Amino acid sequence: MNKRQFIKTFAAANLISPVFGRDFENILSKFEQQTPEQMAQNEDFWAEIRCAFLIKPDYINLENGYYSFAPQETLEAFIGHVREVNFQGSYYMRTRQFDDKADIRKKLAVLAGCSHEELIITRNTTESLDSVIAGYDWKVGDEAVMAMQDYGAMLDMFKLQARRYGIVNKIISIPNHPKSDEEIVELYEKAITPKTRLLMVCHIVNITGHILPIKKICEMAHAKGVAVMVDGAHAFAHLDYKISDLGCDYYGSSLHKWLSVPLGAGILYVKKDRIAKLWQLFGDMGYKDDDIRKLNHTGTHPVHTDLAIANAIDFHQKIGIQRKEARLRFLQEYWTKKVRDLPNIVLNTSADSQRACGIANVGIKTIKPADLAKTLLEKYKIWTVAIDYANVQGCRITPNLYTSTAELDTFVAALKELSR
Repeated sequence: MNKRQFIKTFAAANLISPVFGRDFENILSKFEQQTPEQMAQNEDFWAEIRCAFLIKPDYINLENGYYSFAPQETLEAFIGHVREVNFQGSYYMRTRQFDDKADIRKKLAVLAGCSHEELIITRNTTESLDSVIAGYDWKVGDEAVMAMQDYGAMLDMFKLQARRYGIVNKIISIPNHPKSDEEIVELYEKAITPKTRLLMVCHIVNITGHILPIKKICEMAHAKGVAVMVDGAHAFAHLDYKISDLGCDYYGSSLHKWLSVPLGAGILYVKKDRIAKLWQLFGDMGYKDDDIRKLNHTGTHPVHTDLAIANAIDFHQKIGIQRKEARLRFLQEYWTKKVRDLPNIVLNTSADSQRACGIANVGIKTIKPADLAKTLLEKYKIWTVAIDYANVQGCRITPNLYTSTAELDTFVAALKELSR
């Protein structure tokens, strides 16, 4: 896009966004009699939602899983917070900052379905889960259980603890197409021994979109005296659930993904009775051992990002999590159903609607994942990410609420052509 096109597009977006905010209730009222599943297929409604985003026209963005950019409404509020904090300077930082952050933390806790005394705002999932892994009082021979499909940064953190403290990491492999929840639970159960202290599991596997049976895994692990830490990077504001219903001990997520908060925000949940035994990474003696805020000492930070969380929540709640989940699942199944049975196509994501939502992974047998991603971008102007590890070879496809079925039709046509 050249400079003139950018300015024209940006100006148009600034005109559209306020109108969207003012008229959303009227827009919603047109469809209020429809179920979330019916609305998921209503392209007129989602075309209205699309107007809330400034979309780069150079390519079709099917890589929202890394970072889901903010709608204009949230972005403009964020910029306003930057200006306000800058305007007030240290006065704001020494007076209002702490009360504002406490209010946002409470609002997040309501959305997450837990007590605000069990939740803090972090910078991302990696920081959240690393705080737990490094906060354990590990002893030589202690064991931790995880999967090779887990996020690399978390696996690396466990490797670091193995080097530093002599712990043993037991690594399983999750099948892309399990026959049942029990098959998954049994894989984790077989890896547990009397020396196991912590089990890490993804709520949604980031490379395949596989939704794992978290509550069943937690029940099994707890029966054996093992704590469970959940990587919820891709589940928060994507699926309709409450953390308190999962039964886990620790939960981390990134808010710049499916909640579309500007970069630099995440959450960490620690069950109340687990807080006291967790060591903080940075010295902060201003809180009691059982106060989760002891884990939140990161010095002066960009508080305007925290303030924007409230705006992102407001946008998210206008749409509603049930509508959002239904739409994301519809988009995934819209394209996967069209290519799943084609020769040469490999779907690394289950066809079971309960095992996947917005994320899926597709490969072509005769094309390496990196080459497939490159061709999709250069020839078809479709932006994806290549995955080539942990028994998954393909491109991860993550549409978002602004994605149209017409864009997915372009993607499907590209896959059909390439698979031939």
